[in-house]
Amino acid sequence: MVKKFPAQVFLNRELGQLEFNRRVLAQAESASIPLLERLKYLCIVSSNLDEFFEIRVAGLKEQISLAGVPAGPDGMDALQTFRLVREQTHQIIAQQYRVLNDAILPALELEGIRFLRRTKWNDAQRAWVKEFFFNEVMPVLTPIGLDPSHPFPRVLNKSLNFAVELQGKDAFGRNTAKAIVQAPRVLPRTILLPPEIGGCEHGFVFLSSILHAHVGELFGGMEVLSCHQFRVTRNSNLFVDDEEVKNLRTSLQGELPHRHFGNAVRLEVTDNCSPQVAEYLLQQFELGPEDLYRVDGPVNLVRLMGIPGQVTRDDLKFQPFAPGVPTVLQKKGADIFKVIRKGDILLHHPFQSFKPVIDFIQQAAADPHVVAIKQTVYRTGVDSELMEALIAATRHGKEVTVVVELLARFDEEANINWASRLEEVGAHVVYGVVGHKTHAKMLMVVRREDGKLRRYVHLGTGNYHPRTARLYTDFGLFTANEEICADANEVFAQLTSLGKARKLRHLWQSPFSLHSQILSAIRNETRIAKTGKPAHIIAKMNALLEPETIMTLYEASQAGVKVDLIVRGVCALRPGVPGLSDNIRVRSVIGRFLEHTRIFYFRNNLAHNVYLASADWMDRNFFRRIEVCFPVLDKKLKRRVLEEGLKKYLQDNCQAWDMDADGHFRQKTLRRAAPRCAQAVLLQELASQLNQV
Repeated sequence: MVKKFPAQVFLNRELGQLEFNRRVLAQAESASIPLLERLKYLCIVSSNLDEFFEIRVAGLKEQISLAGVPAGPDGMDALQTFRLVREQTHQIIAQQYRVLNDAILPALELEGIRFLRRTKWNDAQRAWVKEFFFNEVMPVLTPIGLDPSHPFPRVLNKSLNFAVELQGKDAFGRNTAKAIVQAPRVLPRTILLPPEIGGCEHGFVFLSSILHAHVGELFGGMEVLSCHQFRVTRNSNLFVDDEEVKNLRTSLQGELPHRHFGNAVRLEVTDNCSPQVAEYLLQQFELGPEDLYRVDGPVNLVRLMGIPGQVTRDDLKFQPFAPGVPTVLQKKGADIFKVIRKGDILLHHPFQSFKPVIDFIQQAAADPHVVAIKQTVYRTGVDSELMEALIAATRHGKEVTVVVELLARFDEEANINWASRLEEVGAHVVYGVVGHKTHAKMLMVVRREDGKLRRYVHLGTGNYHPRTARLYTDFGLFTANEEICADANEVFAQLTSLGKARKLRHLWQSPFSLHSQILSAIRNETRIAKTGKPAHIIAKMNALLEPETIMTLYEASQAGVKVDLIVRGVCALRPGVPGLSDNIRVRSVIGRFLEHTRIFYFRNNLAHNVYLASADWMDRNFFRRIEVCFPVLDKKLKRRVLEEGLKKYLQDNCQAWDMDADGHFRQKTLRRAAPRCAQAVLLQELASQLNQV
């Protein structure tokens, strides 16, 4: 039976996600951030909004079409939410392009980084662009004139396209008035001109400008009346029927191609697109006027993400750094198994290197005493040293078992490819439990030592992905603790075999015990507070949405428990409401790195219980995923997690945003206090700064 809670105590999920994007957009507006990094933040907003429409807005539109779908915990139905989302998204996009046109592009131009508009090209630039068009662009274009034998083409999700209005007759005497030009994805969206042509060290032209200038070459003898770029966003949710599926990988491989052609949910056009062309495109995609978004610039800002990599100006970027390595692992050729036996090892990424994790599995692959390796894979990337090490281990005769989550959104294809390669060399590959995504981050090595088998485990809050380990904050723990290793082994057994879930000694696991254990820990603090003793909860996560957890936190607050929540993204809890959540504070930290750690602290009468987890406090993580939450038992490491992962973030007055009861955030201001930036301090303490060239 689904529990009912009063709607007024919850905030809306979709609106919370848009609030998060406002905070990211504020980074692009901040003059304190290096200029090329500000451009990146602008691109991240676009990327976030793309996924927001592909998944969340697509879901809202499906609910609206079905009708009768119950309202969410906040009491708003899908149509109400959709209308507010549309209104607020228009505001965010308008501000985004204002920042681009009025702040970032002019500032870049002052630094010799220019985006040359075709109306201002000189003769040399026009000649260079023309030659580029004929040599590099035109050969790969396929313009499509629209007539009864050439219907409106299938337009790929998020691709760049042009709607062209024509006048005149073609070679066959046809009076075709409309055509579509699709920009192939192999073409770069921004082209760097030679300095002597561009007139500056870094002069760029947009592919859209080149096509606009020469689109007439594609329709010889006809007059081009107008040319407008457009982009459509489609529903990217994959549907796999849990009850009907017989082979998950085969079903998914059949479904993946359809992602590019799901139902349209948004149409983007430039602000000078005529109403007639916009209306025509909306009709073709079966969209209404509420789905149209006009922008003052390129329709896909994500493509500007590559600009910083093409510009050799380190002074306009974040200062580079070398991730630190724990002292116990710094000795060259150190036996990592021997080091772990001496005591648990904590890694704090990206301030500390991810390389010890790679070394761990590479040593295991080559070690003749290692007999088995087991790992979960959620996201690992197209190129992965870890996966190559697993393949090598299999070839060396190890028993390798890999639990690959095929339904890791937008990483499905990469995971399918890795699963195929692993199977080809003889590894055991399983896909977890149908209906439950395997989101736990676990790696176990079984080694024969002194005539008996010993387990070593790595547990983490983030993915086994070396690239994102340089961009996301996460903790990873190496341990040879026999009870924790036995728990991890039990979870692997659940994922690969059949049987009842057994009670674990230390790990809290979804979908079995994590939710109830979290509630129990919160209620324990509530009981302590009611006796008049100090009680404190600190929780750091990406999202807080699950209603019963929120209600339990409200009860804790009313009992006098101090609750500090550090929630990067969406939070449905209302903090600071008199009589409801007086003792709850919610903050979000947006900085150079994406905050990704999940840390749960309970004071528990000075026991100071600290847990790290792969799970946020969301319905899906508690009930529809395989997740693992694990304790930090070593006292020194526990203090490190508290200091590095929680206290520094609660003290941050540079990149922290405090949330009010209506879900709005206000950035923390310095006033007279000395600046305290958690990420900057951690870089200083744990990493090595590199001198800029």
